[in-house]
Amino acid sequence: MYGYYRIAAAVNQTTVANPQKNADEIVSLVREAASKEVSVVVFPELTLTGYTASDLFLNQTLLASQNKALEHILKNIASVNTVAIIGLALLEADRLYNCAAVVQKGKILGIVPKSYLPNKKEFYDKRQFVSGRDIVRTTTDILGEEVPFGVDLLFSDGEEMTFGVEICEDLWALTPPSNHMASNGANLLFNLSASNELIGKHEYREELVRTQSARCMAAYVYASAGVGESTTDTVYGGHAIIAEYGTTLAQNERFCMQSHLITADVDLQKLRWLRLNESSYSDGRRKKTRTVKLGTLPTLTNIDRRIDPTPFVPSIYADKEHRCEEIVQIQAHGLIKRMMHAHIKKAVIGISGGLDSTLALLSTHKAFEMMGWESHDIIAVTMPGFGTTSRTKSNAVKLCEALGVTLKEVDITVLSLKEFDAIGHDPDEHSVTYENVQARARTSILMNMANKEGGLVIGTGDLSEIALGWSTYNGDHMSMYALNSGIPKTLIRYVIEYFKKEKKLAAIIDDILATPISPELLPHSDDTMTQETEEIVGPYELHDFFLYHFIKYGATPPKIRHLALMAFEGKYDERTITKWLKLFLRRFFTQQFKRSAMPDGPKVGTIALSPRADWKMPSDADMAAWIGSLE
Repeated sequence: MYGYYRIAAAVNQTTVANPQKNADEIVSLVREAASKEVSVVVFPELTLTGYTASDLFLNQTLLASQNKALEHILKNIASVNTVAIIGLALLEADRLYNCAAVVQKGKILGIVPKSYLPNKKEFYDKRQFVSGRDIVRTTTDILGEEVPFGVDLLFSDGEEMTFGVEICEDLWALTPPSNHMASNGANLLFNLSASNELIGKHEYREELVRTQSARCMAAYVYASAGVGESTTDTVYGGHAIIAEYGTTLAQNERFCMQSHLITADVDLQKLRWLRLNESSYSDGRRKKTRTVKLGTLPTLTNIDRRIDPTPFVPSIYADKEHRCEEIVQIQAHGLIKRMMHAHIKKAVIGISGGLDSTLALLSTHKAFEMMGWESHDIIAVTMPGFGTTSRTKSNAVKLCEALGVTLKEVDITVLSLKEFDAIGHDPDEHSVTYENVQARARTSILMNMANKEGGLVIGTGDLSEIALGWSTYNGDHMSMYALNSGIPKTLIRYVIEYFKKEKKLAAIIDDILATPISPELLPHSDDTMTQETEEIVGPYELHDFFLYHFIKYGATPPKIRHLALMAFEGKYDERTITKWLKLFLRRFFTQQFKRSAMPDGPKVGTIALSPRADWKMPSDADMAAWIGSLE
């Protein structure tokens, strides 16, 4: 479903050296996974025998019992579509290998040997096993069947999923086999492990899994030996982890006395396209691999995962101060460099009492503070027009006074009326001409004032407006440095709130945040806004959501709609989401000409729309395929 697969890590209750008893637990867990629509479930290392069987691996009876138990498993999951990855010992060419068997519907699809064998402290794998890291393009006979055998095996459903398997120490090695698997197309990685518990080790282990998933741009599923392993010298807690691209999606409680599994829905389609969009993945060194075709996998009927409705906003509140400080530092240092390079000592900024100009002013003020420059060299210009209300103007004035910047007021109504007269426009006709004349008048004033004062015009338009083209070409679209160009509207709100820690600003900021977003270009009779932007172009929280998934990994419009329905469940219905998504797509395509001519500005997050760096698109690209996919 839209590239999502349900994946599981299972921890079975182990009985050391009793493969038949372990087989019963495995069958039960595979069936449970199948009932939950799991595509692939991974078990701990040497699942059938227990990792701690030690020198019993050198005994014929244990290996014969293991193979009999494996046969029992295959017979009992013959009707199950879920793929299971089970740990076993394999005798091949008079050598013993620690392996993972990939099985589905009663068949062994392939066997992958462990590459790196620890031989220190509590681990002595080399006492019983040999490394399989050089085994490629080989088969082995097991239970009378010839099956692919080697570290060059990948497994694919022919659609979005391609997975590889490594075993325990492989992950801890200097160059994990999963690196090569990922560079050859594996977007899902499994690890069968037997990692004992030490103080603090579980935290490091989780970090290792999480960071490997990020490095490989993949999902990583880890299952470690649990309760039931021998405690002669070590204790095993049964740690299970599922991570996706640097984020831990699921993690179990260790030391559980019963067999159990954890599941998570991973977006493998997203991971595949992220590799095209975000990294030097394509430069990775490829090795020859063999791909084994999987049978039909369980059908996922629903996506069981929280979809963040505000993907640009940090989800951990405790990180807020650090994140906001970092954003402001990026803005401030970008502005400082630009002003110093141009030998300019003053900043000119249009201030309206709205969100964007508020953040631009606050960040500009921060830059001046950092450099010890005088606040009065920030020239804030309020330019009331036909639609300006006393609330926004008052907030703009109060903010400027609190920051100690120079405040100037230039009424644009007379200038606009003269412009209407010059071009023969009826002032009572409140068309786009009526609005754009005002926007361009304001920009002209700012540019000319910057020339007069020897200053730099600070652009206030944000990333959301840039995506939608919600600006007047050569009006508020233009500046000398676009300070907010890398920050979407939902994040603008978040960062402005950060400045409330300064008590003198708190009340002003609260009212600015509570004021509806409006260009205030149409006249009013009772000091009440007649325009609200989100009633015209739609909610910014939706547009930011659309923008993130559209740009981040090129998600299709139907997928974006489906995820939005999940993220905003109970707030927006499908009809509403479709309406605004179509508008987003139309405006994104038709307004590219504005982005092609946008001024310089600092990139803040992973998504930006600068035509010089992040987003190159022809202004006359056709949107039909994208709009059509929503019909």
